[in-house]
Amino acid sequence: MSTATAHDPKELVKVALAKLNAIATLPEVTSRIIATVEDPKSSAAQLHKIVSHDPALVTRILKVVNSAFYGLPGQIASVERAIVLLGLNAVKNIAVAASLGQMFRGVKLCDGFTARDLWTHCVAVAVISRELAKQAKLPLADEAFLAGMIHDIGILVSLQTWPEQLRAAFDKAKGGMNFIDAEIETVGVDHQILGKALSEKWQFPLSCQLVAGHHHNPEALSDGTRTLVTIVHIADTLCCQAKQGLPLTAQNQLIAPELPSAIGLDPAIVEKVRLNLATTIANAASFLS
Repeated sequence: MSTATAHDPKELVKVALAKLNAIATLPEVTSRIIATVEDPKSSAAQLHKIVSHDPALVTRILKVVNSAFYGLPGQIASVERAIVLLGLNAVKNIAVAASLGQMFRGVKLCDGFTARDLWTHCVAVAVISRELAKQAKLPLADEAFLAGMIHDIGILVSLQTWPEQLRAAFDKAKGGMNFIDAEIETVGVDHQILGKALSEKWQFPLSCQLVAGHHHNPEALSDGTRTLVTIVHIADTLCCQAKQGLPLTAQNQLIAPELPSAIGLDPAIVEKVRLNLATTIANAASFLS
């Protein structure tokens, strides 16, 4: 099996992004939605105009808005009303989820796990990240959901570029090896570096780029940029401990005792979210369909 370990990680990132095809770009409608929502001058009416041209996305938005995840009263039949009730960022998250869900095909990652299991894990981390932010009354619940959803996007880059080496890394992780160490040993670069590069290419918010690039080591960041990364790190750890989807990426990861308090997150909230984790994730089943 050929490896890429003889090359510099930065060069491997360039090679990977150059080779990408199926996941090189987000669907046009999703890219337009992201750009619209990120523009502070945009309105719900502008977003509705974009969304209304995609019947499948309209169906998905109505399905999610009427699910237990958002807990809104009554059945909402108008996508325009759904956008107003949910807010632009939540609609953006639904659009991104619809696009990404198509990319995580059922390709085998290693014995017992497929890319679909990885997507299940990403959605779980998104849901728990959002819940941690909500419980802590931090004004970034929708941002936390998006960040959680894309935190492992770098694994898709490896899967498309170096599938054999990635499977070898997962096999080593199944044997108990730290996944990051296994990636560096077999691929030559880890999914955080690749994920940050792809999220930059897709023009996700900088905070989400930092999550993709540092969700296993939030302590490497300065205090001012660490909050969202730490939330996703905690959510990732909880979801892997609970074996939600693919648990190998953070199976040995622990939440350092001082980490929640460092961002103003009460450890009691983390424990509460952990205890209710299965129910919280079950309410988000509409994101997986």
